Amino acid sequence: MAEGAVSGDEAARLAKAEAVVRHEFAQFQHVRGDEGRADCQDDWPTFRAMRLSQFLEWTPRLLASYADDLDVADATGRNLLTEKYARMMRSTAPERYARDIAPHLPPLSSTRVALQERIVATQVAWARDFRTRYPRLGAGMRVLTTSEDTADATSLETYLRGELGTYSTRTLRLYAELVDGVAAAGGNLTERAVARTAGYAGFADLEAAEEAQRG
Repeated sequence: MAEGAVSGDEAARLAKAEAVVRHEFAQFQHVRGDEGRADCQDDWPTFRAMRLSQFLEWTPRLLASYADDLDVADATGRNLLTEKYARMMRSTAPERYARDIAPHLPPLSSTRVALQERIVATQVAWARDFRTRYPRLGAGMRVLTTSEDTADATSLETYLRGELGTYSTRTLRLYAELVDGVAAAGGNLTERAVARTAGYAGFADLEAAEEAQRG
């Protein structure tokens, strides 16, 4: 659905999701890599489209829970975007992560890690299925697995671990409910999110977006 053609309910969800995306982007401005500020930190349109495409698939309870996570982070001096990228370094820079980063991150219980890994496995499978059916669009996505990580390219699997690791326990459980529900219904969150992103870019559907990649 194009962004301009939304129902009243969708408009309300969009407004809530917009607020969350803006909060994330505000935290994103304080993320600092080894080489300083990244170009993507100045690319609000792309950040907005990508994150909205994800959040508009969330339930209202899940979105509200994550919005609260961001508020709590602000109140306690944490930055969830910084933590997300820091957790990714467990794969991309393991020695530095163990020495300099892990001691400063909130620890994750084995039960929580198991839940995260179940979610990650489902989402990587969705992404793999999507890439099979839409190979040109898939070619522009992250590589899929941690085994493909390099110092310059982080896989979807590693990215998901980083992001899920920043959620509160409540938000993670609600997210697991979403993923399980979509999976049980035979859906695919990757396909839904990319379809929204394609709509923001002006394409009628995924098939049109895929065809446009031929050029």
